[in-house]
Amino acid sequence: MEYAHILSRIQDQILYVTINREHKLNALNKETLAELADVIVLASKSDQIRGVLLTGAGDKAFVAGADISEFSDYDSVEGEALARNGQKMVFDAIENCSKPVIAAINGFALGGGLELALACHIRIASEHAKMGLPEVTLGLIPGYGGTQRLTKIVGKGKAIEMITTGDMITAFQAEKIGLVNYVVAAAELIQKAEEILDKIRQRAPLAIAGAIKAVNSSLSSDVNGFEVEIEEFGKCFSTSDFKEGVAAFLEKRKPSFSGK
Repeated sequence: MEYAHILSRIQDQILYVTINREHKLNALNKETLAELADVIVLASKSDQIRGVLLTGAGDKAFVAGADISEFSDYDSVEGEALARNGQKMVFDAIENCSKPVIAAINGFALGGGLELALACHIRIASEHAKMGLPEVTLGLIPGYGGTQRLTKIVGKGKAIEMITTGDMITAFQAEKIGLVNYVVAAAELIQKAEEILDKIRQRAPLAIAGAIKAVNSSLSSDVNGFEVEIEEFGKCFSTSDFKEGVAAFLEKRKPSFSGK
């Protein structure tokens, strides 16, 4: 998997994705977004992949935002198309990915960078990381789901405060309000993400996918989350993994799941 702006590799059933524009603090330009869209499709379709670890190159930034130079002269129609396409192809795709995606936030996660982390299922931050949605300082609002996902994660009051002030918060403040799951030393960041993914990849892949779908549905006004849970629960009974899981439990051994 060769890309111009991201690095990707599969090891031990984990897809490692690194946004590789360190000289631009890993800012998201059109090409980077297109490559992210492509690699998330790969993650969703590949049976070799049980989880995704997403981070940024270097130790300064996860993603410092979008590449402002690309849309500085856009009109309202172009701006809306920019947000709609990015949301559908990248941010929604990550959130709805059947494989768990962990954001390892290794530095600044600002604007589109924080929105990228918000789309991930789990977030881990290094101690020196800082996060914020400073779009209002440019005369904009978040356009890649920031107003929606941040509100669902931290609540309306804190979301409005962060968005309307444009202020950054520290990793420890982010952990306190539930924005990140863990804060660790920079040297332990990837290791912590791998530790979580290693546990996940030992579980039943189809059950993991069903659980992600059901949890996501709890935050959607378009579907009945309880009904989705019931349906996904029922589907599990027709899988080989369910039979293996029950057999392993009764035989007092570790299960070996095939994802079928």
